Amino acid sequence: MTIKKLLSLIAVVPVLLAAPALAPAAETGVKLDRVEIDTTDVVSLQSGARTFVNYCLNCHSASLVRYNTLLNIGLTEDQIKDNLMFTAEKIGDPMDVAFPKSAAKAMFGTVPPDLSVIARSRGADWLYTYLRSFYRDPNTATGWNNAVFPNVGMPHVLWSLQGERVQKVEPVLRDGQPVMEHGKPAVRVTYETVRPGSMDPTEYDQLVRDLVNFLVWIGEPHQNARKQIGVWVVFALVILIGLTYALKRAYWKDVH
Repeated sequence: MTIKKLLSLIAVVPVLLAAPALAPAAETGVKLDRVEIDTTDVVSLQSGARTFVNYCLNCHSASLVRYNTLLNIGLTEDQIKDNLMFTAEKIGDPMDVAFPKSAAKAMFGTVPPDLSVIARSRGADWLYTYLRSFYRDPNTATGWNNAVFPNVGMPHVLWSLQGERVQKVEPVLRDGQPVMEHGKPAVRVTYETVRPGSMDPTEYDQLVRDLVNFLVWIGEPHQNARKQIGVWVVFALVILIGLTYALKRAYWKDVH
């Protein structure tokens, strides 16, 4: 392999690695909103866990995570049992649902996916934008639609918090004439709240951020410990390199 070909391959690798993260945005052309993720923020993680078990765990499981894993976000066993365990009897049980898959498929047209690693699959920005992009649509089976995931089978389970919105599609005009993009008339998509929820937009965005933060965390619950161990390993290797170099100089000082 020539140097030129090797450099070309190296240049392509970052694009290939980034493709899964970029693909969800490319599916609908919707610009994803950025969300700040901090898996060391235990208050945010606890808030996200509360939202998850109350609104998501009814249909979606997180079967790769056990309830006792939540001890790592500052909760006690009693707090977990009293406030978060609605579908299990033992704290060592996985976060599963009792909703039969056959019933779920008959109701929604598909089995709700397990959310254990959904943040690693879709990305935090995709989830954050998706959960804030529902709108009323009388043409769907559930009465809801989503700008990020059109015709999704999932209804808007957080509608009582965010409120009900409708989508408005208007043509983009310039001097009274429609603007063309890629051979088609350009449109401007906006959303209008027709029934407010129990939260204002700022509060709802914070709730969704905490929920996404929790979903990122359960995708790899031990990531914070792993990073801390990694820092100490690098520190130990640096010291070891210094000692090895000093030992080498001591052995070879008479030769050189």
